[in-house]
This record gives sequence, C-alpha cells and structure tokens, in this order.
Amino acid sequence: MTLRLRLTLVAATVVAAVVAIASLFVYFVMRHDLRKQVDDALIAHAGFVQHHPDDALPQGPGGFGQFTGDFVQVVFGDGSSVRNQYGTNARVLPLDARVQNVAKTRKTYFLRDVTINKARWREIVAPLPPPLGAVMIVRPLADVDHELKRLRLILLLVTLGGIGAAAIAGALVSRATLAPVRRLTAAAERIAKTGDPSERVEASGGGELARLGTAFNTMLAALEESIETQRRFVADASHELRTPLTSLQTNIEVLKQQERLGPEQRAQLFADLEREAHEMRNLITGLLELARGDANLERTEVQVDEIVESAVDRARARFPNVHFNAHIEPTVVEGIPERLERAVWNLLENAGKWTASGSSVDVTLSAGELRVRDHGPGIAAEDREHVFDRFYRSAAARSLPGSGLGLAIVREVAEAHGGSVSAEDAPGGGALLRLRFAGS
Repeated sequence: MTLRLRLTLVAATVVAAVVAIASLFVYFVMRHDLRKQVDDALIAHAGFVQHHPDDALPQGPGGFGQFTGDFVQVVFGDGSSVRNQYGTNARVLPLDARVQNVAKTRKTYFLRDVTINKARWREIVAPLPPPLGAVMIVRPLADVDHELKRLRLILLLVTLGGIGAAAIAGALVSRATLAPVRRLTAAAERIAKTGDPSERVEASGGGELARLGTAFNTMLAALEESIETQRRFVADASHELRTPLTSLQTNIEVLKQQERLGPEQRAQLFADLEREAHEMRNLITGLLELARGDANLERTEVQVDEIVESAVDRARARFPNVHFNAHIEPTVVEGIPERLERAVWNLLENAGKWTASGSSVDVTLSAGELRVRDHGPGIAAEDREHVFDRFYRSAAARSLPGSGLGLAIVREVAEAHGGSVSAEDAPGGGALLRLRFAGS
C-alpha cells in the first residue's frame, strides 16, 4: 500500500469517525426532543383530566381539541373495571400490575412505550381522585418514528458524503504534500541509475519536507565532493606512481644489456633501482594510510608525550646531523595510537628533511599542542595554503625525495581526531608547524 493511499484512508477514516459521532449525537438529541414533546403533551393531557375528572372521557375518538389523537381509558379504584372514551367498558389499553397499583394507591404517574396491534404508542398513567383510580392516555408514535427514520436517512447520506469528500480531499492533499517526496524519490532513482550526484531537488519553504529536500541536497553535495575527491585521488596516485614505474622500467631495460655496462654503471643502476623502489614503497604506504583512514581502529586514551619522545629518538637516528631539541609535557588525548604516531613522525621527518646539517629542530608539546619548528628556508607564501594538500610539492621540494603525502596524512589524522594543523613562518626564519589536539 502506497503512502498516498494510506494518507487518503486515514483522512477518510478520521472524517468518518467524526461525522458518525456527530450524526449519532444529532440523532439522539432530536430523538430526545421529539419524544419529550410527546411526553409533555401527555403530561398536559393527564393534568387536564386530573383537574376535570368529570370530563375525563370525551365522547368519541376525536377527543378534546388540543389533545386530538390521544386515546383515553379510565381505571376505577378497584383496579379492574375500566371505561374508555367510546363509552364502553372494553379494555382497549392493556392493564398490568403497575397500572392497577397507581389506580389503587393513587401515587405518582409514569410514562412508557406500549405496542398495540403492532403499532407503537406512548402511554402515561396518572392517578385520579375517588371513585376513579387512574387515567391511561396513549398517543401514537408513528409521526415521531417517521421523522426519526427520515433523520436517519439524511444523516446516513451526510456521513457517506462526508467520507467521500474526505477521501477526495485526502487524495488531493496527500498528492500535493507528497510531491516533494516524489521528486526526491525520482532524483534518487535517477542518481542510482546514472551514478551522477550533481542533480539537485527543489527545496523551497520552511516545512519538514523543505528541510528534507535541503538535507538531501546537502547529502548529494557531500557525495559529489567525495566522488570528485576520490577521482582526483586516483588520478593523482596514478600520476605519482607512473614516474617511478617509468624510471624502473627504463633502468630494467638498460640492465638487460648489462654486458655492455661497466661495474660503476651497473652499481649506479642498482642504486637508482633501490631508491625508486624505496620511493614507491613510501608512496604506496602513504596511499594506504589515506585510503584506510580510521576504519576498524579502536580509540583509547593515548599518552601523546610518550609518542613524541619515541618519535624524537627515531628522528635523531634518522637525521644524525640535525639537533632535535625537545620540550615535552605530559599530554593525554582520546585517539588512535597508530595514527597519532604516524602524524607526529611525519612532522619530525618533514622538519629534519628541510633542516641543514648542523642546524636544529625545536619540538615542543604543551597545552594540548605539538609545535615543530625547523631552521630551514621556511615556506613560501604561495605554498603555505597547499602544503597539506595531497601530492602537493613546492618547486623547492621537487629535488628532494618524497611523495607529497606526509603532511596530507598529518591533516587527515588531525581532523579525524577533532583537531587541526597549520603552517607558518617561524620568527628568525624557518617554518613552524602546529598540531592542535581536540579540546585544546
């Protein structure tokens, strides 16, 4: 069952219930009013008889003018002998214990429905002064029943008409209301079919469906950006891998003719192959780091100061001609140890690579921030906004080994941990890179 049909059925059901309740209310109110009119007339007739007992029985079926249509029967005090308005002693109206009790005790009157010759009547039994006992007056309910029958038919038609109108209105309203949902569905189906997330849906107004459309467009924009980033990543990775692969292939082709090469040339070729293989390994490692992200890695409390101390010791061994000055304060963050180790090492490796032999690198961890300051050439203004982009290598860096992924991984790790990273010129020359952790 479609949502539109469900909304239509709900609207029709609700209106049907409301109209049915209203119709029942109207019916019972009208029924009460009509029967009350009959009861009031019978009470008035009985009161007239009580005040004029000598005229209790009109001659003939016509009755008194204002009580025309009523039938009167008098019960004497013994509760058994009767007389009716035809002047006979025939018991036209049935006697029972209640009537006889009123005739004998002359207590208060009562009203009830009776059936005579398959016809429904309204009856009042009221006491009379001695020697009379009680008067029985009946009035036919045929007119009341006829009016109630007409009222039931009218209310039934009104109810059915209301349900039909509610169903039509519900269908129209649900169609108009669900139009944005249909557009969203159609857009989602087209995107699933074409694989193109550039399409957008109209999202005007301020209701829930407009918010849904806005959220859908936001999701599409994020999806489009993600796909574009993936495409750029694959294209950049392919481009970066092509260079060392081409060099490797060239050197291998030369090595096939090694009988023509001298020992020094062969040694140089093997050194080139080793260097290119090392660059490819580093490049592939960086690509895997970026592609893996934080998937399936558990976050724990990490002693960042221990990670920095270990990375500084490793950097001193990696760059023996560079002095690493460390000022480290105890720091604990919620994160993934392996990823944080990678980010810290990339910062120190980058600083060691740019620092001249005999110079120094200052490493400071305090107030939830890691600062790595080198004494190299610094970062050019045009490169400062791009140093954390994937595969970006400045003109000065192209002569150095590297893949252009080290600082990109640092930014990825920082953002994954709710932090940030920035680069700036250090006072007195060199570059200062800051890694801020979440909450600092």
